[in-house]
Amino acid sequence: MDGNTIKPLSRWQDFGQILWNLSLISGGSIICAVAVNGILIPKGFVSGGVTGLALVVHYLIPQLSVGLLYLLLNIPLFALGWKYVGRRFFLYSLVGTLIFSLAVEWVSFHVPIQDKILAALLAGIIMGIGTGIVLRSAGSSGGTDILSVLILMRFSVRLGNTVLAFNSAVLCMTALLLSLESALYTLVFIYVTARMMDLVITGLSQRKAVTIISRSQEEIVKSILKELDRGVTVIEGRGGYSGQANNIVYTVITFRELSRIKRLIQTIDPDAFVVVTDTTEVMGHRIGNQPHW
Repeated sequence: MDGNTIKPLSRWQDFGQILWNLSLISGGSIICAVAVNGILIPKGFVSGGVTGLALVVHYLIPQLSVGLLYLLLNIPLFALGWKYVGRRFFLYSLVGTLIFSLAVEWVSFHVPIQDKILAALLAGIIMGIGTGIVLRSAGSSGGTDILSVLILMRFSVRLGNTVLAFNSAVLCMTALLLSLESALYTLVFIYVTARMMDLVITGLSQRKAVTIISRSQEEIVKSILKELDRGVTVIEGRGGYSGQANNIVYTVITFRELSRIKRLIQTIDPDAFVVVTDTTEVMGHRIGNQPHW
């Protein structure tokens, strides 16, 4: 078999990956544009980050469009993306910024909702879903997404928490230049956006760390290896009160496997002591869920 036959397949795989990333960026940007044009602007709300700055300037100077302002405000952020994050992320984010700017200019969708608090909640859900879809690609739609990914890579701070921190300045600006009421509605919107974004990005790939103390630990280890096909670490332990040796079983599983491992442990040893904890990130072959930027 000639080695040259592998190259065309690799090119098609690369093309498919590029198409998939562009589809995620485009779809997420259009969803975000629905939140901006369908709820935020009609209700006079402000978003967070660069989009929020663009909206504040737009409210003060209506002649300047949100899409154009967003594009211009992203220019200094791209320098950081190019220098610290990586060329691939930079190029995808550049395309994402252009797509989002065009989507905000062209997508016009009226959301028939009158209550402002419900509008803020719905806008946060829509924006969080859209932003999360974009960030599941190899890039972003620009704005504070670039800074959020940079801080995540360097300091392991979750994306949603970083966005909330960056948006404090935008909220203060909104309260001073527009109104306190607008700032409070924006706070509700930003919080819901951050939570939904984390859910879309890591919710379905959430990893659980499971610690098990049981007299039947050997049988539990064999069952996890066989039934779940997950790695297991056995840690030497000793009871603090009894002083007896009692090994600890530690494993990391996916969220979907949690119910299976609990049933497995309950069947083998109903008296087992089990602790399940959430994880922020997991690095490692097969089970890892570290972001791909």
